[in-house]
Amino acid sequence: MIPCEEPVERSLGLCWYANEAPGVGGRLRASAEDFRVEECETPPPLTGGPYVICRLTKRNWEQGKAIRAITNQLRVSHRRCSFAGTKDRRAVTTQLIALYGVTDEAVRAIQIPDIALEPLGYANRAFSLGDLAGNRFRLVVRDCETEELEARTAAAMAAVAGGIPNYVGLQRFGVVRPVTHVVGRLLASGDVEGAVTAYIGLSFPTEAEPVRTARDEYMADRDPKAALHRYPVPLRYERAMLHHLAGTPGDFEGALRALPPKLASMLVSAYQSHLFNRVLSARIERGLALDEPEVGDRLVFAGGRLDVVESRSIGPARQLVRRGRAKVGIALPGSDPFEERGETDGVIRRLMQEDGVDEAGFGRAAVIVGTPFSGAVRPIRLVAPIESEIGEDSLTLAFALGPGQYATTVCREFMKTDPLRMV
Repeated sequence: MIPCEEPVERSLGLCWYANEAPGVGGRLRASAEDFRVEECETPPPLTGGPYVICRLTKRNWEQGKAIRAITNQLRVSHRRCSFAGTKDRRAVTTQLIALYGVTDEAVRAIQIPDIALEPLGYANRAFSLGDLAGNRFRLVVRDCETEELEARTAAAMAAVAGGIPNYVGLQRFGVVRPVTHVVGRLLASGDVEGAVTAYIGLSFPTEAEPVRTARDEYMADRDPKAALHRYPVPLRYERAMLHHLAGTPGDFEGALRALPPKLASMLVSAYQSHLFNRVLSARIERGLALDEPEVGDRLVFAGGRLDVVESRSIGPARQLVRRGRAKVGIALPGSDPFEERGETDGVIRRLMQEDGVDEAGFGRAAVIVGTPFSGAVRPIRLVAPIESEIGEDSLTLAFALGPGQYATTVCREFMKTDPLRMV
């Protein structure tokens, strides 16, 4: 392991690389076609029902906007569309979606540039987030460093095949403006006004200048009516919150509810993800290997069964992990009581105290957002066999990942560059 020196990544808890070779540099997503994602499809039984199951292929579309474009043509609410996973915007992506109460003829009549819909049949149930086996990726990194490109690639491939930190990737926190975890932390700490203000007003250097100026001016005067004249129309979520505050001054909970429920819930879960990254980096800093359980760790078995490593079971636990029968996991707190079982849990507790967050805060946030924030266990190690093809100054990578794993977490091991060159 070697430390990462990129400021943005370090601020998000991505503090280590698994391999010590120099990176290949370069740029990911020079075009949408350079980032292809295909969902490992698990359709429900197509035995008839009110849901049309469709294969959606989109190019350069943010998922929420693509869903709204589809449902607008169908003249139904976007809430009638469900999917198992959120896909990247600057990419060519393929996935399944379920549309309630429409016909396959209506779906076939949809015409939207860079969107293709293929009805597969009717089913009795929709999709839930996470209801997928994983994703397959084919990515092209262009303008790579040509010096020792093969050797650098080989070192990264060996690292990923052997296991790298299973960090939550940059896009989970916002691509151009990675601040969702900040908003989530404020919300979980009980500072609803601070959370809403941060969502509306926190600017980031990579945003367009008019957007940065609008945010900075709002942070200076906190005037929602004036801000509505300054905020660009595409910032529809910020504008929805500002509209509410302009009509009902001081009602910050109401402003938060102006966000789509899924988006609001993702703010708090982004804080949980940020906490995971920081705790995993702290664990690496303590010199622990990714496949070395310690007392209090959670073991994750196939099928989702969990166990806690006790002092008396540390030996068998290490054997299970070495043999690939279990993975080491970190328990993330939620609104449920969080019981410290080992040193890693103690680090979580200390970080939460520094952030002003406790389990009660997750419970309060759940009431406001309308989504429960239960605890979860996330494995700390990502393993993925990779196929590669080296060009004159390019690198093509093909691999598959499970649910909740990030392609950019793999790519950073190869590129070791400014993370904004990956998004």
